[in-house]
Amino acid sequence: MAAERREPVPAEETTQTGMTAEEPQPETLEAELERLRRELEAARAQAAEYLDGWQRTQAEFANYRKRQEAEFLERVRLNNAVLIARILPVLDDLERAVQTLPPGLQSLTWVDGIFLIKRKLEVILEAEGLKPIETVGKSFDPLYHEAVIYEEAPGYEDGQIIGEVQRGYMLGDRVIRPALVRVARASHPPDSSQRESV
Repeated sequence: MAAERREPVPAEETTQTGMTAEEPQPETLEAELERLRRELEAARAQAAEYLDGWQRTQAEFANYRKRQEAEFLERVRLNNAVLIARILPVLDDLERAVQTLPPGLQSLTWVDGIFLIKRKLEVILEAEGLKPIETVGKSFDPLYHEAVIYEEAPGYEDGQIIGEVQRGYMLGDRVIRPALVRVARASHPPDSSQRESV
Protein backbone atom coordinates (compact mmCIF):
# COMPACT_ATOMS: atom_id res chain seq x y z
CA MET A 1 0.00 0.00 0.00
CA ALA A 2 1.11 3.30 -0.91
CA ALA A 3 1.30 5.87 1.78
CA GLU A 4 -1.25 8.55 1.50
CA ARG A 5 0.03 11.91 1.31
CA ARG A 6 -1.63 14.31 3.64
CA GLU A 7 -1.72 18.03 3.29
CA PRO A 8 -0.64 19.91 6.31
CA VAL A 9 -3.59 21.68 8.00
CA PRO A 10 -2.83 25.29 8.64
CA ALA A 11 -2.96 26.23 12.30
CA GLU A 12 -4.88 29.43 11.66
CA GLU A 13 -6.92 30.42 8.68
CA THR A 14 -6.43 33.90 7.41
CA THR A 15 -9.20 36.22 6.32
CA GLN A 16 -9.25 38.44 3.30
CA THR A 17 -7.62 41.29 5.18
CA GLY A 18 -4.73 39.11 6.14
CA MET A 19 -5.65 38.87 9.82
CA THR A 20 -6.40 35.63 11.59
CA ALA A 21 -10.00 34.79 12.53
CA GLU A 22 -9.19 34.52 16.22
CA GLU A 23 -7.80 38.04 16.57
CA PRO A 24 -10.58 40.63 17.10
CA GLN A 25 -10.72 43.74 15.00
CA PRO A 26 -9.42 46.99 16.61
CA GLU A 27 -12.78 48.70 15.91
CA THR A 28 -14.57 45.84 17.66
CA LEU A 29 -12.30 46.16 20.70
CA GLU A 30 -12.92 49.90 20.89
CA ALA A 31 -16.67 49.41 20.63
CA GLU A 32 -16.66 46.65 23.24
CA LEU A 33 -14.55 48.79 25.59
CA GLU A 34 -16.89 51.73 25.12
CA ARG A 35 -19.94 49.51 25.78
CA LEU A 36 -18.36 48.20 29.00
CA ARG A 37 -17.55 51.76 30.11
CA ARG A 38 -21.16 52.81 29.57
CA GLU A 39 -22.42 49.79 31.51
CA LEU A 40 -19.99 50.55 34.34
CA GLU A 41 -21.13 54.19 34.49
CA ALA A 42 -24.78 53.09 34.46
CA ALA A 43 -24.10 50.58 37.26
CA ARG A 44 -22.26 53.26 39.28
CA ALA A 45 -25.11 55.73 38.77
CA GLN A 46 -27.65 53.12 39.85
CA ALA A 47 -25.55 52.21 42.90
CA ALA A 48 -25.29 55.91 43.84
CA GLU A 49 -29.06 56.25 43.44
CA TYR A 50 -29.67 53.22 45.65
CA LEU A 51 -27.22 54.54 48.26
CA ASP A 52 -28.87 57.97 48.21
CA GLY A 53 -32.32 56.39 48.60
CA TRP A 54 -31.13 54.18 51.44
CA GLN A 55 -29.50 57.14 53.24
CA ARG A 56 -32.65 59.24 52.80
CA THR A 57 -34.82 56.42 54.14
CA GLN A 58 -32.49 55.94 57.08
CA ALA A 59 -32.63 59.68 57.89
CA GLU A 60 -36.43 59.71 57.57
CA PHE A 61 -36.69 56.74 59.92
CA ALA A 62 -34.35 58.39 62.45
CA ASN A 63 -36.49 61.56 62.32
CA TYR A 64 -39.66 59.49 62.69
CA ARG A 65 -38.24 57.71 65.72
CA LYS A 66 -37.21 61.02 67.34
CA ARG A 67 -40.64 62.48 66.63
CA GLN A 68 -42.36 59.44 68.17
CA GLU A 69 -40.16 59.66 71.29
CA ALA A 70 -40.89 63.39 71.64
CA GLU A 71 -44.64 62.79 71.25
CA PHE A 72 -44.52 60.00 73.82
CA LEU A 73 -42.70 62.22 76.33
CA GLU A 74 -45.20 65.02 75.69
CA ARG A 75 -48.12 62.62 76.33
CA VAL A 76 -46.45 61.49 79.57
CA ARG A 77 -45.99 65.14 80.63
CA LEU A 78 -49.62 65.94 79.85
CA ASN A 79 -50.84 62.91 81.78
CA ASN A 80 -48.62 63.89 84.71
CA ALA A 81 -49.99 67.44 84.57
CA VAL A 82 -53.57 66.17 84.69
CA LEU A 83 -52.84 63.87 87.63
CA ILE A 84 -50.89 66.52 89.54
CA ALA A 85 -53.65 69.09 88.95
CA ARG A 86 -56.08 66.63 90.56
CA ILE A 87 -53.76 66.16 93.57
CA LEU A 88 -53.26 69.90 94.20
CA PRO A 89 -56.53 70.35 96.16
CA VAL A 90 -55.31 67.69 98.60
CA LEU A 91 -52.07 69.63 99.05
CA ASP A 92 -54.13 72.82 99.55
CA ASP A 93 -56.20 71.12 102.25
CA LEU A 94 -53.09 69.90 104.07
CA GLU A 95 -51.62 73.42 103.84
CA ARG A 96 -54.80 74.94 105.35
CA ALA A 97 -54.84 72.29 108.10
CA VAL A 98 -51.25 73.17 109.04
CA GLN A 99 -51.96 76.92 109.01
CA THR A 100 -55.08 76.66 111.18
CA LEU A 101 -53.69 74.17 113.69
CA PRO A 102 -54.14 75.42 117.25
CA PRO A 103 -50.80 75.99 119.03
CA GLY A 104 -51.66 73.54 121.81
CA LEU A 105 -51.92 70.62 119.36
CA GLN A 106 -48.62 71.14 117.57
CA SER A 107 -46.69 69.03 120.08
CA LEU A 108 -48.80 65.89 119.50
CA THR A 109 -47.15 63.06 117.59
CA TRP A 110 -50.05 62.49 115.19
CA VAL A 111 -49.75 66.16 114.16
CA ASP A 112 -46.08 65.51 113.36
CA GLY A 113 -47.30 62.63 111.20
CA ILE A 114 -49.58 65.00 109.27
CA PHE A 115 -46.62 67.35 108.73
CA LEU A 116 -44.54 64.43 107.43
CA ILE A 117 -47.29 63.31 105.06
CA LYS A 118 -47.57 66.84 103.69
CA ARG A 119 -43.79 67.07 103.23
CA LYS A 120 -43.63 63.67 101.47
CA LEU A 121 -46.33 64.77 99.06
CA GLU A 122 -44.45 68.00 98.35
CA VAL A 123 -41.19 66.10 97.73
CA ILE A 124 -42.90 63.71 95.29
CA LEU A 125 -44.47 66.59 93.38
CA GLU A 126 -41.19 68.54 93.33
CA ALA A 127 -39.42 65.46 91.93
CA GLU A 128 -41.96 65.47 89.07
CA GLY A 129 -41.01 69.10 88.29
CA LEU A 130 -43.76 70.94 90.18
CA LYS A 131 -42.80 74.33 91.56
CA PRO A 132 -44.92 77.07 93.14
CA ILE A 133 -45.43 80.38 91.34
CA GLU A 134 -43.95 83.33 93.20
CA THR A 135 -46.53 85.96 94.06
CA VAL A 136 -46.20 88.36 96.99
CA GLY A 137 -44.26 91.48 96.08
CA LYS A 138 -44.16 90.54 92.38
CA SER A 139 -45.88 92.42 89.60
CA PHE A 140 -49.14 90.95 88.37
CA ASP A 141 -48.65 88.81 85.25
CA PRO A 142 -51.80 87.33 83.69
CA LEU A 143 -49.77 84.38 82.37
CA TYR A 144 -49.04 83.23 85.93
CA HIS A 145 -51.58 85.00 88.14
CA GLU A 146 -55.33 85.39 88.28
CA ALA A 147 -56.58 88.50 90.08
CA VAL A 148 -59.34 87.80 92.57
CA ILE A 149 -59.61 91.38 93.80
CA TYR A 150 -58.05 94.77 93.15
CA GLU A 151 -57.74 96.93 96.24
CA GLU A 152 -56.00 100.07 97.33
CA ALA A 153 -52.99 99.23 99.48
CA PRO A 154 -50.62 101.83 100.84
CA GLY A 155 -46.95 101.01 100.24
CA TYR A 156 -47.64 98.97 97.09
CA GLU A 157 -47.35 100.08 93.47
CA ASP A 158 -50.20 99.79 91.04
CA GLY A 159 -50.35 96.19 89.73
CA GLN A 160 -48.19 94.76 92.51
CA ILE A 161 -49.41 91.59 94.22
CA ILE A 162 -50.27 92.17 97.87
CA GLY A 163 -51.51 88.72 98.85
CA GLU A 164 -52.01 85.16 97.72
CA VAL A 165 -55.45 83.58 97.99
CA GLN A 166 -54.48 80.24 96.45
CA ARG A 167 -51.02 79.06 95.45
CA GLY A 168 -50.38 78.54 91.76
CA TYR A 169 -48.06 75.91 90.31
CA MET A 170 -45.95 75.27 87.25
CA LEU A 171 -44.94 71.89 85.91
CA GLY A 172 -41.69 72.47 84.06
CA ASP A 173 -42.37 75.59 82.00
CA ARG A 174 -46.15 75.08 81.85
CA VAL A 175 -48.64 76.69 84.22
CA ILE A 176 -50.96 73.98 85.48
CA ARG A 177 -52.78 76.28 87.89
CA PRO A 178 -52.45 80.07 88.03
CA ALA A 179 -52.05 81.70 91.42
CA LEU A 180 -55.15 83.45 92.75
CA VAL A 181 -53.95 86.81 94.06
CA ARG A 182 -54.97 90.17 95.48
CA VAL A 183 -53.56 93.02 93.43
CA ALA A 184 -52.83 96.60 94.49
CA ARG A 185 -54.59 99.43 92.71
CA ALA A 186 -53.28 102.96 92.77
CA SER A 187 -55.28 105.17 95.09
CA HIS A 188 -57.11 107.92 93.27
CA PRO A 189 -57.13 111.38 94.82
CA PRO A 190 -60.69 112.61 95.41
CA ASP A 191 -62.21 114.70 92.59
CA SER A 192 -62.65 118.40 93.15
CA SER A 193 -66.35 118.02 92.38
CA GLN A 194 -66.67 115.49 95.20
CA ARG A 195 -64.91 117.84 97.63
CA GLU A 196 -67.27 120.67 96.85
CA SER A 197 -70.36 118.58 97.48
CA VAL A 198 -69.08 117.51 100.91
